[in-house]
Amino acid sequence: MSQKPWLASYQEGVPETINTEEYASVAGIFADAFERFADRPAASNLGKTITYKQMDHASRHVGAWLQQLGLKKGERVAIMMPNCLQYPILVAAVLRAGYCVVNVNPLYTATELTHQLKDSGAKVIFILENFAHTLQACLSGLGGLQHIVVSTLGDMLGIKGHVVNFMLRRVKKMVPEWQIEGAVPFKSVLEKGASLNLTPVHLGHDDLAFLQYTGGTTGVSKGATLTHGNLVDNVLQADAWFASELDLEHNPSPVFVVALPLYHIFGLTACLLWVSHIGAHALLITNPRDIPAFIKDLAKYPFAVLPAVNTLFNALMNNPDFAKLDFSKLKVALGGGMSVQKAIAERFEKITGAPLLEAYGLSETSPFATANPVNTKGFTGYIGLPVCSTDVVMLDDDGHPVPHGEPGEICIKGPQVMRDYWGRPDETAKAMTADGYLKTGDIGVMNDGGYIKIVDRKKDMILVSGFNVYPNEIEDIAVRHPKVLEAAAIGIEDDHSGEAVKLFVVKKDGSLTESELKDFLKESLTNYKRPKVIEFINELPKSNVGKILRKDLRQPKAKV
Repeated sequence: MSQKPWLASYQEGVPETINTEEYASVAGIFADAFERFADRPAASNLGKTITYKQMDHASRHVGAWLQQLGLKKGERVAIMMPNCLQYPILVAAVLRAGYCVVNVNPLYTATELTHQLKDSGAKVIFILENFAHTLQACLSGLGGLQHIVVSTLGDMLGIKGHVVNFMLRRVKKMVPEWQIEGAVPFKSVLEKGASLNLTPVHLGHDDLAFLQYTGGTTGVSKGATLTHGNLVDNVLQADAWFASELDLEHNPSPVFVVALPLYHIFGLTACLLWVSHIGAHALLITNPRDIPAFIKDLAKYPFAVLPAVNTLFNALMNNPDFAKLDFSKLKVALGGGMSVQKAIAERFEKITGAPLLEAYGLSETSPFATANPVNTKGFTGYIGLPVCSTDVVMLDDDGHPVPHGEPGEICIKGPQVMRDYWGRPDETAKAMTADGYLKTGDIGVMNDGGYIKIVDRKKDMILVSGFNVYPNEIEDIAVRHPKVLEAAAIGIEDDHSGEAVKLFVVKKDGSLTESELKDFLKESLTNYKRPKVIEFINELPKSNVGKILRKDLRQPKAKV
C-alpha cells in the first residue's frame, strides 16, 4: 500500500526490519536479563535499589504463588499501583507464570475500576493500600474477582519501609480506611511463594501478554489486546532505533528516569521492557507531580534517558533547580503521549544541551510507531519516521491514500499493532482497515522524506466558516508568549461562523491581559484561527499521564 519513502531518511545502521524471532515472549526478555545482568541494578525507588537477581527471585516467588491458585494459562491479573519496586516484579511474575497483565490506573474511581475489572475478567488484583478503599467500594459488583493482594509502599524498602508507611498513614494521611475480607498481604505472597516452585510455561508470540486499556477520553475505555509478539517486537524496534545513542559497550548500565507511570503503555515499554532488555537501571518516580522531590532524585542519579510528556518537561523546567542538574550523561530525551511544543523543546535543549526528540504511538501500537532519528538536531515539529518493520499511510475519509503533503488519517501496520479490542469485535472493525491498518484517529501529513507531522485529532478539529482549524497550532503559538504557562484550544458554537475558537490559558505572569495575548496571537495566526474567546484558568484538566483533556474543557460546567 505504501512506497516507504522514509527508508531513505533512516539513520545509518538502523535496519529496515527487525528479527521478530529473537525472543519467543516477554517472559523470555526477563529471563535473559536475569541471567545476563544478575548483579546490575534493575530499579531504584525511594532510596532503595534492587538488582536483576533480586527481581528474578521475587518475581519467581510471586509467580509460583499465582500458579498454586489454580489459574488457567492466559487468565488476567490486574496491577493497580503507582511506580514502585513491586511493579516490575509483578509484571515479570505474572508473565513468567503464564498469565496476562491488566494495567490499572491507581487514580481510577470505583466506577472506572469496576468497568475495567469486569471487562477484563481479572481473577486476581495486586493493589497498593492507598487505593484499597476504591476497590472496597466496588467489590459487590465484581463476582469474578477471586483473589486480592494488598501491598504497602514500604514493602520492598527494608527498614526504611516502616518509616515510609508510617509517614503515609499517620502523618500525610494518604491511606484512607479500608476493610476487605480475605485480602492477602503482599509480603505473605513473597514468603509463601519462596517455598513453592515456578513451573515453566510455554509462551509464544500469539499468547496474550497485556490488556492495555485506552484512556477513555472518547468514550468507554477499551482493552487493547497486546500479545507477547507485539511487545517483543516493539522492544526490538525501540532498541534498533535508539540503542546506538546509548553506547552500551562503554556505558553498560544507563539510568532511565521512569516518571511515566508503568501502567501506561509508554512507560511500560520504554521504561520497563526495553530497560530490562538492555540491562539498564530504572529510576522509579512514584509521584512526579512533586517536582521538588523529583528533582532531588534526579540529582542523585546522573541519567541517560528521560522519557516524558510535554507538560512534565514544562513543569520540570519551571523549577529553577532543574537547570542545576548534571546533564553530562543525558543521551536521549524522548517526548510522546501528546505533541511536544516548539517553545518547550527549544527551552529544554538550551538548558540540557540535548535535543528533545518526538516519538508517536498509541496503546494499540505497544506504543512505538514513529520516532525522530537520534541524530536529529533541534526541534523539527515532526513525530519522525515509521520505525523498523512498520508501514504508515495517510488515508482520506473514503479510505484512499492522500498525496504527500496533504492531511489524512494516520494509519499504521506492523508487528507491534494490537490483535484486537478485548471482547469488542464492533470496535475492532471500526479501528482497522480491510487490509490490516490501524486507524489512529489522528490527522497528519507526510513529506517526501517520509517524516510525519501531526495536525491534530480528527475529533478535535474546529470548523470555522468552512476552514479547518487545528487546536495544536493555536496552542503552540500561545505558549510562546513569555507570560503563558499552558494553553488549550477548543471549538465553541458561533452563530456567524458555525464554530469559533476558544482558548483556555494558565498564566505564568499574573499581569497578562486578554488584549495583550490577542495582539500577540494576531502576529502569527490568520483571522479565522484567532481565538474569539480567551478564558484564564488556574490549571488545565489532564489525564494521568499529563495529556490535556479538551473534552473536559468542552463541558459547560467543568471545574477547571
